[in-house]
Amino acid sequence: MEALYLLIPLSVVVVFIALWVYFTASDSGQFDDLVGPGLRVLQDDDTPAKPAPDEPQA
Repeated sequence: MEALYLLIPLSVVVVFIALWVYFTASDSGQFDDLVGPGLRVLQDDDTPAKPAPDEPQA
């Protein structure tokens, strides 16, 4: 029973910290574009890679 005197306030503090982290991330724009990065992976990039400046060209 005495453990509840510690666990209940501790769980309330953890919930408030989680809410603060979520709303901070939401305000900073973390969740603005959830579809774009997933579609960017599927786009085909057919341009050849440029050789590094120190590599000899064939």
